Amino acid sequence: MASTHGTKAAEAPVPDNAATKTADYFDERLGIYGAAKKNLRKVFPDHWSFMLGEIALYSFIIILLTGVWLTLFFKPSMNEVVYDGSYVPLQGIHMSEAYASTLDISFDIRGGLAIRQIHHWAALIFVASLFVHMFRIFFTGAFRKPREMNWLFGFILLVLAMVNGFTGYSLPDDLLSGTGLRIAEGVVLAIPLVGTYLQFFLFGGEFPGHDIVPRLFTIHVLLVPAIMVGLLTVHLILVFYHKHTQFPGAGKTEKNVVGLPLLPVYTAKAGGFFFIVFGITALLGGLVQINPIWSYGPYNPGQITAGSQPDWYIGFLEGSLRIMPNWETNLWGHTISWNVLIPSLVVPGVMFTFIAAYPWLEAWVTGDKREHHLLDRPRNVPVRTGLGAAWIAMYLVLWIGGGNDIIATHFHLSINAITWTMRVLFFVAPVVAFVVARRIAMALQRRDRDKVLHGRETGIIKKLPHGEFIEVHEPLDAEKRHFLTAHEQPAPAELPPAVDENGVARKLKPGEKLRVRLSRWYFAEQIEKPTAEEYEEITSGHGHH
Repeated sequence: MASTHGTKAAEAPVPDNAATKTADYFDERLGIYGAAKKNLRKVFPDHWSFMLGEIALYSFIIILLTGVWLTLFFKPSMNEVVYDGSYVPLQGIHMSEAYASTLDISFDIRGGLAIRQIHHWAALIFVASLFVHMFRIFFTGAFRKPREMNWLFGFILLVLAMVNGFTGYSLPDDLLSGTGLRIAEGVVLAIPLVGTYLQFFLFGGEFPGHDIVPRLFTIHVLLVPAIMVGLLTVHLILVFYHKHTQFPGAGKTEKNVVGLPLLPVYTAKAGGFFFIVFGITALLGGLVQINPIWSYGPYNPGQITAGSQPDWYIGFLEGSLRIMPNWETNLWGHTISWNVLIPSLVVPGVMFTFIAAYPWLEAWVTGDKREHHLLDRPRNVPVRTGLGAAWIAMYLVLWIGGGNDIIATHFHLSINAITWTMRVLFFVAPVVAFVVARRIAMALQRRDRDKVLHGRETGIIKKLPHGEFIEVHEPLDAEKRHFLTAHEQPAPAELPPAVDENGVARKLKPGEKLRVRLSRWYFAEQIEKPTAEEYEEITSGHGHH
């Protein structure tokens, strides 16, 4: 009977209708069915931290959608007009067409202010989620082979997002954005030898000129977004190609992926999450005011906004400039402005180059050339965790320094005292953060070791016959013990013997001694995992007791 049904099922005719013919037409030419069959059932692991990258993707989509709408009404021109819109306090004021059109979007176009604010909030969320997403990848070691290039693409996306954010809020030509452009011009001018040429090239003459807003508009809506869409596409393709990383656990190895299929489970969850992100962003855009350009007024090179602050992700550059001492050098009739060059180009250059190059630096120090698909718990790699904490501490110190005037006026403190405090903390805070984060990670490792050997504290106090009080510990199940002990503990690198097997002196590669020293520092003071013998000895001891 079963074979009869099987034959009938095998011989069942394929529906011959218009939809089937259309599907066959496209499939024969595009190969959709084969690609879909292979990829739509692709398995994705499930962990709450993976949604950080999804937030970045969804906020980027929101930026694109709202940005296209804003492009229809914004006029990227610095031609002077007299404002006659509905915002009464600015009627009759001379301003650029860019500023006037932004006021029109805000007050005279239905829904314009809401779309403007959704666009701005989505940009802030996008950069924030990129930062946190990269922190997750860094602290869990998801950047290791074979994902180094994808880490680099993500890093470039972060830098482009920050650049595009700056160009975006510079477009309205209000007093706040003009102040930011003035600072950017100063940074360009501080570049030795070529600074003045670059400034004339960018601004089309003396600041502010008439070309900067149209040029920023082209960069903001065309050049950078096109590069970002391309990078994002490659980034996602590589995620598919390399398969998603996963945390260690029962049944999870370097050669498999345990999770849910892309279709229908993951797709349904992702679609729902997209609308949650869109909804929250829309609520922010509709209820929480951001960048009220009508309060600042049109840009005037002779004025500056008191208490001006850039968007949060540019705040670290502002702080770097503010806390730098006023150092200048005159050489052969040229002034080198170290007080602008170092904080605006050297410091961020070093900080962000370290991020970009870290996967290769760690691989060189550890000598690890294997592929990794299982993630690390941050506590099990204390030095990497400490380095990440140090970078965040340095970034936060500069970020706080960018608001030294606001802190001084609101808390009635000396701005000089705040500036000097930030100068000291710039060097001290990263070291403290590294030491503290590393010690916390090692303490958590010790706690995990104790849990594996002695079990979980139950809170139940038991009195023994001889009067001693003990707390009853509940042994961990096998899955939890595996999770706590699945990590590797590589040994530090060692220098090869001074002579080879033939008695000939070895020639060390350049930097080999440095690599070995760094490796010993990287793997120093490892908390040894409990061995099977230790576990058996303790559990048998408990059983005897």
